[in-house]
Amino acid sequence: MALWLAFVQGFLFSLSLCLDLGMVNVAIIKTGVERGFKPSFMIGFGSCFGDLTYLALAMIGFSFVLEITVVRWILWIAGTIVLLLLAYKMARESIHPKMIDWNAREGSGEVRQKRGLSDFLFGLGAALSSPTVMLWFVASAGPIVAEVHGDSRYTIAVFIAGFFTAGLVWSFGMAFLSGRAGKALGAKFVRIISLLSALLFVYFAIRVFWSGLQFVLGH
Repeated sequence: MALWLAFVQGFLFSLSLCLDLGMVNVAIIKTGVERGFKPSFMIGFGSCFGDLTYLALAMIGFSFVLEITVVRWILWIAGTIVLLLLAYKMARESIHPKMIDWNAREGSGEVRQKRGLSDFLFGLGAALSSPTVMLWFVASAGPIVAEVHGDSRYTIAVFIAGFFTAGLVWSFGMAFLSGRAGKALGAKFVRIISLLSALLFVYFAIRVFWSGLQFVLGH
């Protein structure tokens, strides 16, 4: 695989995860609205390392089982189905978006003043404990990572760089938008995120299905 393609694949793979309106994105948006750009970005920055941890585990774990035919069949069929279900979920939320409580306040009604490292650690913990992130990596990381696993170390490194870059870009954009215009955009903002997420889930479902089909036909 060409290096630029590996970077794009890693970037899109991460972006499709970022686009889901899970607990990490809600935390980024809510913090941006309440406390501004910097604390919001630090939460997103921390979540990037949580996602990177799951990616590393996926790449290490799948290297030992990808050659088993039954595993490839499971990844092909289950991965495609789950991705399509997630695409349906996001498409439905683009029509009936989840509304974020923009006026909510934490605890007793006062915003907790997290700074620096505490915001970073909060984002890291949120990513590692998010059920959405867990489901995404269990369902789709294997077949996607398998496409680059047999390539050179440079290709894998570029794939990881693309993955991490997308997380940074997304965190910056979300922090900026939520800090400046989150309240004004409201439901429209959530609807756009959900629609883009649905389209990317469909894209990766097609890629997973095509990759599995080629494996089956090759045998």
